[in-house]
Amino acid sequence: MKAKNRFNPSQHIKRILIGPPRDPLNPETRQHIVLIAFLAWVGLGADGLSSSAYGPEEAFKALGAYAHLGLFLAPATALTVFVIALAYNQVIELFPSGGGGYKVATVLIGPKAGLISGAALIVDYVLTITISIASGIDTLFSLLPLAAQQFKLTTEVALILSLLILNLRGVKESVNLLMPIFLGFVISHVSLILFGTYEHLGHVPQLLPKAVEESHSLSNSMGWVFTIALFLRAYSLGGSSYTGLEAISNNVNMLAEPRVRTGKWTMFYTAMSLAFTAAGIILLYLLWDTKPIEGQTMNAVVFRDIIDSLGWNATLSQASLITVLACAGALLFVAANTGFLGGPAVLANMAVDQWVPNQFSSLSSRLVTKHGVILMGGAALAILIWSEGKVDLLAVLYSINVFITFTMATLGLCIYWLKHRHELAHWRRRLTLSAFAFLVCAGILLVTLYERFAAGGWVTLFITGSVISFCLLIKRHYLQTKMQIAKIDEIFTTSPCEPVQNPPTIDPDAPTAVFMVSRSRGAGMHTMLWVQRLFPNNFKNFVFLSVGAVDTAAYGGEGALEKLQQETHEALTFYVNFCHQNNIAATAYESYGTDRVNELTKLVNKVSEDFSNCVFFASKLVFVHDNWLTRSLHNQTPLAMQRILHLRGQQMVILPMKID
Repeated sequence: MKAKNRFNPSQHIKRILIGPPRDPLNPETRQHIVLIAFLAWVGLGADGLSSSAYGPEEAFKALGAYAHLGLFLAPATALTVFVIALAYNQVIELFPSGGGGYKVATVLIGPKAGLISGAALIVDYVLTITISIASGIDTLFSLLPLAAQQFKLTTEVALILSLLILNLRGVKESVNLLMPIFLGFVISHVSLILFGTYEHLGHVPQLLPKAVEESHSLSNSMGWVFTIALFLRAYSLGGSSYTGLEAISNNVNMLAEPRVRTGKWTMFYTAMSLAFTAAGIILLYLLWDTKPIEGQTMNAVVFRDIIDSLGWNATLSQASLITVLACAGALLFVAANTGFLGGPAVLANMAVDQWVPNQFSSLSSRLVTKHGVILMGGAALAILIWSEGKVDLLAVLYSINVFITFTMATLGLCIYWLKHRHELAHWRRRLTLSAFAFLVCAGILLVTLYERFAAGGWVTLFITGSVISFCLLIKRHYLQTKMQIAKIDEIFTTSPCEPVQNPPTIDPDAPTAVFMVSRSRGAGMHTMLWVQRLFPNNFKNFVFLSVGAVDTAAYGGEGALEKLQQETHEALTFYVNFCHQNNIAATAYESYGTDRVNELTKLVNKVSEDFSNCVFFASKLVFVHDNWLTRSLHNQTPLAMQRILHLRGQQMVILPMKID
């Protein structure tokens, strides 16, 4: 029975919003979606660069009345950016297929360490979206009257939903659309930092002696311990200035070949732009004696002062300020987009290791990890509404999780260089860099936890701990299920099934049993043997359908797609040969794509055309201890196919496979 092609309004709307599907088997497809270094700087580096909108302000405010220490804070900020960037260059070298902090911790320290790092990254990327949107709206609303503040939350929600839809279309589409915003920010902020420094260049020679003198005065009155502690506190609380650097190593698989070289150039662009911008803004605060004003960011205040010094008329000055702040606010929206890129990538890697449901490694028709994108957007909305978009609270939650990942990654690098010190050249230099980065990141993490634990730090630890607990629960379930299925598979793996020289002939008009099978031989054989037992001598033909699901593991790794095709074909060959050896006419159909149900539907249509009298069969796992977790993690495909076939008036039987 051939299905009729009918107009589906929901599919039509989906195609308009998300775009037409892409063919994962077409070699040209990947060339169209990977990012060169410049585009990766825009798409992945925006997170780091945008942190200059709130990181320097947080650090400078923490100095309080002792603003002169900002002169030492600026170079310390720039140096830290490069230290972390160089450490993550090592991550790119060691893990060119992506995974970043999660892979480093998993492989170099252990699976549990990887889980902690991965959970922190997931929460971090959710907060990347939330804080970037909230800070961007704060920047734009700095131009509006205080009465407009009541509309901030609604605007933030609308922007998150817009980015969610945009990212379902694909990575490159979102980056290309947001590129003008990114370039506008870079040009406007570099120009203001250079001009603002040049305008007060005469004050620079006095800054250092004055800062040294005031530091001595402060240490004499309060002690050196107080002075150092104050500086370290401001340095640590400005830790959000260094965020975003990990996004590049997490998403190396999105980069154009050669990936390592592209990743390093992307990291260089990001580190240079972030170090210059963050340190330059702190220097501007000092040179222009900037003070906080209610309802405005400190960046807005100092930029207004710089533009007003140009002597333009009020209209032109206001228009220039609006342009600069609009670029700053809009860049934060680009940075929020990094959360939609990085978060799903981490979830996909964790899904491959079975810490999270397998669905998070699946790709949409646009080759996007849609389940991860939707989860990131939904979680960001929840945290945004809970926090009411308060940037100071979000910055605390954000920086803690970032530095959990930084600390785990740099510790993993230290362990790696120590273990391979007898095999690798220049290991001392690399170990020194990794160790220094570890000390910096661990120090910032501890100070931030101590200073902000009661002010919201406990919330991020609670959220991250909850994610870890949920992941442990899922992993335990998958392991138990996998062990039982493996026992069944083992029975048939050792059974030889050589081709038969003269196999039975297929009769298209005879009763036909059609089996939807996977690469698990045990499940397929279980279904086939039960059909023979329940319907003895009824079916003359056995047809096997299998879909090789192209997920992130199959599409991102070198040779992984070919391996998927080989394994799928070998599994089908086993079933056909088994039938031939038992004098049963058999054939097989295979397909490859991102949507298993969609590809199976295509195969069903073809089989229905080729065989006039067929009944479809599949198996599902039935758990002795059934609960919401088992129902959500298993059996979606057979149930979806049964519904599709029953609506068409075709028969499909699902046979249970008991799991204790």
